[in-house]
Amino acid sequence: MKTKRLTKSNNVVITGTLSGIAEYFGIDPTILRLIFVLLCIFGVGSPILLYIVLAIIIPRAPRKNDYYGHNNSYYTSNSGAATRPRKEADKIDDDDEWGDF
Repeated sequence: MKTKRLTKSNNVVITGTLSGIAEYFGIDPTILRLIFVLLCIFGVGSPILLYIVLAIIIPRAPRKNDYYGHNNSYYTSNSGAATRPRKEADKIDDDDEWGDF
């Protein structure tokens, strides 16, 4: 049985702290980010100071080789070939009067 650990997420906006907390509790990271912004706006407690402390304390999750955020077969394949054939270009009509510009 794998135990759940609180780590910073690879879903990063600034440091990944809020998304890591959201993943730990099983909620959407966007909701937690909105709650954080509202707490900052209304000045409840000191959320920015708490964020800085949590960003220092919470360890970073192990990074995966994510190919700059693209986790699909097009970017991870080593063949270098496109996954589908290229579309042929449409012919351009030369009868129009737009060539004077």
